[in-house]
Amino acid sequence: MLINADFSQRASLASEDHHWIQSPQNGVERVMLDRVGAEKARATSLVRYAPNSYFPHHLHPGGEEILVLSGTFSADDTHYPAGWYLRNPPSSGHRPYSDEGAVIFVKLRQMSSNETHHVAIDTYNDANWQQRGNRRICPLFSDGVERVSLQRINAGELLFIEAVDGGAEILVVAGELIEGEQVYKQDSWIRLPIAEHVPIKAGVEGATIYLKTGHLVQIIGLETDEV
Repeated sequence: MLINADFSQRASLASEDHHWIQSPQNGVERVMLDRVGAEKARATSLVRYAPNSYFPHHLHPGGEEILVLSGTFSADDTHYPAGWYLRNPPSSGHRPYSDEGAVIFVKLRQMSSNETHHVAIDTYNDANWQQRGNRRICPLFSDGVERVSLQRINAGELLFIEAVDGGAEILVVAGELIEGEQVYKQDSWIRLPIAEHVPIKAGVEGATIYLKTGHLVQIIGLETDEV
């Protein structure tokens, strides 16, 4: 299966265009944002757990990155409410589930084989945020190539002044982004290829975004996992 699989091209999906698809596991649905592979795939998705739904224990050979958007996501005996950011390194495994229901943003098989540590950050904790110029930033991960953060953008502020080296990937966590006549509301997703610059700005109430940059220089050719 190939969905937005040419990483040299721009891709986006506004939240009003989401199409939820049943996964092989009862009670778990997903919106496929990009994907290379069948059920075991290099994939970026929104995943929705109904209350009391789960996936059996499984491994993630290429790692797994998660941002909990709503509800409470659980893995084994640990519970992560909305706002938690997780990185499970290559070859790690878990039994994911949700007792109350949850929506998460997930990226599979997109990590360097050099990653060995679990990451768990509560982005609702103000102590994890920094002021950088006019912008509040919550750093999540950086390895010298890939950089991941949450950012709070003021109303009317441009997201980028110039093209971002290594491309960019954006998920609107709160508020909205505007590009010309297109409005990207909460849970909208945008992927910008290397060297492309577009005048995207925050809406009238500002925006909180997940932002990953730099990764597209190394992402093509990664092997493919399951949600």
